[in-house]
Amino acid sequence: QLPFLDSGYFFYHNGLAKARRRRSLQHKLRLEKDSRVRKAVQQEGFSRRKRGYRDINDIDINMNDPLFTKQWYLINTGQADGTPGLDLNVAEAWELGYTGKGVTIGIMDDGIDYLHPDLASNYNAKASYDFSSNDPYPYPRYTDDWFNSHGTRCAGEVSAAANNNICGVGVAYNSKVAGIRMLDQPFMTDIIEASSISHMPQVIDIYSASWGPTDNGKTVDGPRELTLQAMADGVNKGRGGKGSIYVWASGDGGSYDDCNCDGYASSMWTISINSAINDGRTALYDESCSSTLASTFSNGRKRNPEAGVATTDLYGNCTLRHSGTSAAAPEAAGVFALALEANLHLTWRDMQHLTVLTSKRNQLHDEVHRWRRNGVGLEFNHLFGYGVLDAGAMVKMAKDWKTVPERFHCVGGSIQEPEKIPPTGKLVLTLTTDACEGKENFVRYLEHVQAVITVNSTRRGDLNINMTSPMGTKSILLSWRPRDDDSKVGFDKWPFMTTHTWGEDPRGTWALEIGFVGSQPQRGVLKEWTLMLHGTQSAPYIDQIVKDYQSKLAMSKKEELEEELDEAVERSLKSILSK
Repeated sequence: QLPFLDSGYFFYHNGLAKARRRRSLQHKLRLEKDSRVRKAVQQEGFSRRKRGYRDINDIDINMNDPLFTKQWYLINTGQADGTPGLDLNVAEAWELGYTGKGVTIGIMDDGIDYLHPDLASNYNAKASYDFSSNDPYPYPRYTDDWFNSHGTRCAGEVSAAANNNICGVGVAYNSKVAGIRMLDQPFMTDIIEASSISHMPQVIDIYSASWGPTDNGKTVDGPRELTLQAMADGVNKGRGGKGSIYVWASGDGGSYDDCNCDGYASSMWTISINSAINDGRTALYDESCSSTLASTFSNGRKRNPEAGVATTDLYGNCTLRHSGTSAAAPEAAGVFALALEANLHLTWRDMQHLTVLTSKRNQLHDEVHRWRRNGVGLEFNHLFGYGVLDAGAMVKMAKDWKTVPERFHCVGGSIQEPEKIPPTGKLVLTLTTDACEGKENFVRYLEHVQAVITVNSTRRGDLNINMTSPMGTKSILLSWRPRDDDSKVGFDKWPFMTTHTWGEDPRGTWALEIGFVGSQPQRGVLKEWTLMLHGTQSAPYIDQIVKDYQSKLAMSKKEELEEELDEAVERSLKSILSK
């Protein structure tokens, strides 16, 4: 029986090969003829790739020299020619007594070496499962090249034990880690993804995923029907109704790709994490997009052997070579575990608000996209999101945090008449919305905004889409993807998402610009643009306790108080004039 689908069951046919490409129509028809079966859907295999995997040439197994001093992303003193102070600021959180105790993080990957002496004491066996082999032992499958080291490395970043003279230290070194092996079979299926994402949601608090559709610059893909349902159930029912926290690596396609074409990283239900290297620059594999919420650290430019991420490796070994946004997502999961220990009542949305408010620009540097402020003064970058996570600031704010108000959803408007995209210049469309004001689902303070778009063109990769909010914040929804030659599929009701308008008032006129940026002239037709607004009716920060009057929270609360006062005065004037 499937836990995420009412009256849903998963059937195996033992007589058929598991890695079967063709449909088994006769078996499907036989099931459908049974009066007890309402619907039968055969699971089809599709592709999912580990993010940030690098070939292992050398393994550092110097167990007599613990790697803590080489974990620059925890405490950066300038190791490997890095920038001192550019780190996750975990030291402040640890000094306050927060180490992840009582929090379980599920690593959805190719398995965990749970016998590793730096992981064994923090391994949660009861919350672990192997969906690749259907057994409760998610140990990585052996290969000569140690290809299945990915999950073990991610686990060490989060939950490696402290002060045991083995490898390094996890960000949340007293947390528990669960292994969910689901990334080591010939094909991925919707059932495997949905089962993994919904595995023990009352025990596992945070799910870390360092994988997704192929990062080749020409794929547009995302979660299928069952996985979407499982994620929706997770944020609504997980953790006793507070919501499972899904952390996703934003992708390793570099400047040739756009993470808004990845339906996992661009989901409202996930916290999408990008990476910086130890001197604050972007990694060469970093993808940029408007759905990324924040960043942590990895390596991707430097040849210095100690500039990578130090963590656990297979068979009791250690490594300095973990990299990619694969390494960035587990670091974020560790920081979120520290915040949950500080306040177990945090919801999945609280965690996103805390991420926006406590992430820092620090000394991050993006050579392509400048830092900008949105309509309520929050600083963001198209690649780094709202900045690098700050564990100390997050746990301090989490401790006194009051759960944000109820969330509402409003269709702000829709254009469904076909509009031709000119070969040169841009098609500009506008939608004026009242954000459902006067109705039960009125949205006054934005969290996520989705532009659901259907568009076809002679070359999908040459499309460039921007959207500007009524408060003047411009989001790049789709950048140039030079390797994407698609001329048939296009985007079909694809939900491009932006977090850059966080906290803004959505009422007013939104503008969509769509054009071509390649060297050859192209043709295209925009068939649909629907504006989806998600957020709260009441001010989310007005009741929060402010302790740092230079913080983003203090600024946002001041902005909300001024807006509430202005609107109250306006209502009073209208009332007087009407009388």
